[in-house]
Amino acid sequence: MQTISTESLLPHVFRERRDTLQSDVWLRDVTFERGHSYLVEAMSGTGKSSLCAYLIGYRHDFEGRLLFDGEDSTRFPDARWTELRRCAVSYLFQELRLFPELTAFENVEIKNRLTRHKSAAWIESAFERLGIAEKLHTKVGLMSFGQQQRVAFVRALAQPADFILLDEPVSHLDDINSRIMAAILEEERRASGAAVIVTSIGKHLPISYDRTLHL
Repeated sequence: MQTISTESLLPHVFRERRDTLQSDVWLRDVTFERGHSYLVEAMSGTGKSSLCAYLIGYRHDFEGRLLFDGEDSTRFPDARWTELRRCAVSYLFQELRLFPELTAFENVEIKNRLTRHKSAAWIESAFERLGIAEKLHTKVGLMSFGQQQRVAFVRALAQPADFILLDEPVSHLDDINSRIMAAILEEERRASGAAVIVTSIGKHLPISYDRTLHL
């Protein structure tokens, strides 16, 4: 997949505000292209979670059009969305959505078994670089949010993707681990040619962005 485009996209909840909205995304025509990096800056209540949910097909409560390689996503059957999320669009949830009863490695491997995208050695190396190697076999429910955030990041990369969407990925990380995460992401982007879309309400993942959009 090469592009994700919006045409006059607007969440239904913002209909009454359409005449006063100041946004680079809502009611605009925007194209995210494979191979480029984007930062979506937002304030609380401006629809960041809605945008992410639209891009991965979890919600469809909008007007306008959301296009994947020019195809109208509202016409996609569930099976198409499942395939897109497995092979084309990877997502790091803001709330992470890890399984607390499973270990950190098991949380990553549960996806990796479906995609066979990464080796166990790559996963272990990523944990080592992110400073959580000793947590590899610890249940996620016993880890801090910042540690869990790093596990969710590794899991997000354990699949093929043309677009990698990360929702506030460094909100609970220190600057050192933020830079390490950025380095790993840049390596993946260069290797795969994927687009990177990062959202933020304050602290940014420190990578070079081709475009910044204000939601």
